[in-house]
Amino acid sequence: MTESMSRRTFVKGAGATAALAATGAVAAPVGSLMTERAHAAEAAPDVRTAPSLCNGCSSKCGLTATTVGGKLWTVEGLKGHPYSKGTVCGRAHGLAQMAYSDERVTQPLRRKDDGTFEPISWDDAFAEIGERVQSIIAKNGPESVALIHDPRPSGKYYGPRFMNALGSANVYTHGAACNSSKESGIVHTTGASNFSVDFANAKMVVFIGRSYGDAIRPSSVKSLADAADAAKRIVVVDPRLSNSGVFATDWVPIKPGTDLALLMGIAHVLIAEDLYDRTFVEEHTVGFEEFAQNIASCTPKWAEGVCEVPADTITELARALAKAAPAAAIEPSWRAAFGCSYANSFDTARGVTAVNALLGSWGQKGGALITSSPKPGSLDAQKFPSVPKPAKKRVGDAAFPLVPSGMGSNLAALQAALDGDMKAFFFYNSNAAQGYAQPKVWREGLDKAELVVTIDVQMSETAVLSDYVLPECTYLERMELPDFIGGKKHYVGMRTPALERVHPETRSCDEIFTGLARACGVGEYFDFTLEELASAQLESVGVTLEEVCEKGVVELADPHFTYGVPKFKTPSGKFEFKSDKAAEAGRSAVIGFAPRLVEAKEGELYLIGGKQGIHSHTMTMNIPALNAVSRDYDLERLWMAASDAAARGIADGDLVEVASSEHAGKVRVHVTQRVKPGVLFLPTHYGITSPYQTHARGLGINHMDFVPFRMEPGVGSAMSQEVAVTVKKVEA
Repeated sequence: MTESMSRRTFVKGAGATAALAATGAVAAPVGSLMTERAHAAEAAPDVRTAPSLCNGCSSKCGLTATTVGGKLWTVEGLKGHPYSKGTVCGRAHGLAQMAYSDERVTQPLRRKDDGTFEPISWDDAFAEIGERVQSIIAKNGPESVALIHDPRPSGKYYGPRFMNALGSANVYTHGAACNSSKESGIVHTTGASNFSVDFANAKMVVFIGRSYGDAIRPSSVKSLADAADAAKRIVVVDPRLSNSGVFATDWVPIKPGTDLALLMGIAHVLIAEDLYDRTFVEEHTVGFEEFAQNIASCTPKWAEGVCEVPADTITELARALAKAAPAAAIEPSWRAAFGCSYANSFDTARGVTAVNALLGSWGQKGGALITSSPKPGSLDAQKFPSVPKPAKKRVGDAAFPLVPSGMGSNLAALQAALDGDMKAFFFYNSNAAQGYAQPKVWREGLDKAELVVTIDVQMSETAVLSDYVLPECTYLERMELPDFIGGKKHYVGMRTPALERVHPETRSCDEIFTGLARACGVGEYFDFTLEELASAQLESVGVTLEEVCEKGVVELADPHFTYGVPKFKTPSGKFEFKSDKAAEAGRSAVIGFAPRLVEAKEGELYLIGGKQGIHSHTMTMNIPALNAVSRDYDLERLWMAASDAAARGIADGDLVEVASSEHAGKVRVHVTQRVKPGVLFLPTHYGITSPYQTHARGLGINHMDFVPFRMEPGVGSAMSQEVAVTVKKVEA
């Protein structure tokens, strides 16, 4: 897509994506449009291709960008990449247009006293930021400085290295607003932060809230489609019938935040009817007797009273899973159901792993797999010196000890700012102020900070609150460090520049952090180029930079994956139904039921959120073509069950006011049978407030505006769906 590609042409080419979002059909790659352009490109001069990795979400699917005369022509999926397998989703096609956006940040900006921004040179920006950082550290210590980022290949290395060089351990990902509760729960039962389901061999898979059809990683959608074609049983447990429903054999609508009751009901049946894998439990687990006693009262009838799923359904699901075991599993899910959503999300993740343990599916063909991931070997210590370990631990780790070490709780950093202890923030590829927790609390916290620096390609809400905005070039304009990919097989992929920098005053992640480091007096840890570092990392795993730049993705040495019970990297070396660390953090030592925090009062409805196949949170909303799909198909609308709408005199398309204790906002309604009565679904990409994003501003409402600022105990996640709201019809 070039800058001249029209909105209508894109909508036509991305029609399959729009259909997915609007009707639940499966997205197909852009077809006739791309074929037409490919034929034209063959006859055009100066046609070039370059491999890269999409930046539309954290999957980083492989793609090939084609340029004609130096202008972007199209992007296609990289066939050898395990995530794309030759296909990319609508987000990838849309995000490619960001390079030519008329609302990009094109030069460094400094905020003036009146809140507006003025251009500033890179040298002056670095010098001023460096002086202020050093002053803050001198007065308050390095522990008063933090980095919050949504990691990408180069950012994962350069951002933490910069912070650690300053003496600060305060490095946080977006996990507290995404998947840290889920990963924490899995870690404290299996020792691994995630797992996958062996779809190719599975007989039955249960999804808790997650929708591959809305995510969309092409390889995941293909796996699900193949499973459906093979007549596997696919059960979707979700208050909303998502776009994965087209593949499902069963939709089990459930009360939001009560998935744990369903899981405990299933576990109860497996134990009470002696359907569980005794051999696995006896040889490879600890704490089973305590677990069995803890859920003795969690009968299907009890679970029905909590989660509103019929007891007979719960019993049937348990028996069907047992019959299919060990080629059956509960899928690990992601953000929407229990990644960061409820007060019991950590417990729910543990519950998922517990059912898989009872099924004996860990490591089995068709079951739940814990695979390995590659990483660079040792590098030349003189060329790439190690950064000294910070003297003080990351802020929040003491209060939230269950969170995975690579994530931290960015909300703990926000709380430290509210308390006056966190003085400086760096944000990279992160719009925390809009999507990580209650926006008005983020505004308050950042207003109290003495320095806020945002590195981004556009003026997000977080950038608007910053003292300095440093413009990064888009992902198609830069090279990044290798991206190492794990699984049954190991791979390494890379971004390579497909475009010359459209705006010369933009810089890449490595250049920006290196410049900041030098200005802050720690440049000695950055005396190398990205190419030198990338080459060294690749050589350490037996691959050359030239090979990866040419192919885009390379398969690494065979990790020799084999089926069988994995080695659980837990304190006991076994699967843990009981965790001392969970108890020390104030959570239940033994896996069992825990309720959601907020219960809807009379007249209130539960509010849940989730992704759409054409958007990646707020990042893609200001891209005109993707925004056009949203507008043309009314994708910003609030989903309401037909019975709830009728009870309130609301019709499809009516304007309504949604209100909670925190906020009130107006949006139009999509009345449907695809959401459980008592529940509202709001897509989480809308409600942009930045005045610099004119294409997106004013469309829809922001889910996080309605959610009180809280943190899940022990984990520090946002509890982003612990909210109930009222809805009433208003005049347009």
